Amino acid sequence: WLVAVKSLLGQAGLDGADLVGSSVGASFVAEVAALWPQSVRRIAMIAPFGLFDEKDPATDIWAQRGDDVPGLLCANPHIYNDLKAMPPGANSVEWPIEQTRASEAAARIFWPLQNTKLERRLPLITAPTLLIWGEGDRVIPRTYADKIAKAIPGGAKITTIAGAGHLAELDQP
Repeated sequence: WLVAVKSLLGQAGLDGADLVGSSVGASFVAEVAALWPQSVRRIAMIAPFGLFDEKDPATDIWAQRGDDVPGLLCANPHIYNDLKAMPPGANSVEWPIEQTRASEAAARIFWPLQNTKLERRLPLITAPTLLIWGEGDRVIPRTYADKIAKAIPGGAKITTIAGAGHLAELDQP
């Protein structure tokens, strides 16, 4: 999956660009910045997955009842429900299957407990880094932002967004 992300950046002519990612995507941003530092100029990560602290564990979103997920991911669950609503013209049979497959793919990458041991690669990041956390994030504890910032040489700037959950960019665009 990581090589595919790197390949996509190259094919799109985005080597050396600023990269932004949220949640699962933020983990990919960190990995690309660590393994291919020449491929990024600056990075911003919104509550990235990839770490695990048994004293302050993240919530396993893939082990939750479907009805509970919107409230875990967004301060306003209606925002998440609107995002996941079937778009006009989508095939009503295929849409839920596609959504389930996408969720399953992410779960496989981040199993068990969202721990990809990202902390081993964070010291390789040389790009200026911004960490963004929703004040009401119920998935990744805010303490993880401090751990990530400390592991990156030169640190990272941390910003907390009021009125936002795990997917802060949806709650407070």
